[in-house]
Amino acid sequence: MPKYNKTFELSVEDLDLIEDALRASKNAAINDDLAEMAANDNVRQIHDLLGRLHNQKTFYRPAKGPYVGG
Repeated sequence: MPKYNKTFELSVEDLDLIEDALRASKNAAINDDLAEMAANDNVRQIHDLLGRLHNQKTFYRPAKGPYVGG
């Protein structure tokens, strides 16, 4: 039985491209028919995947000095 590959070699640019494509797909699905959006599980799946991608990011925060966000 084949096993899933749990090691991926994706660059930051690859992840940006995936996120942009998912956002475009989500926006297209939302704009197609707002009434049907509540029944559309695809939009929810895309939104959840974008959230999981975001939660796996490591954001830079300086060890010394004040943190200035923005």
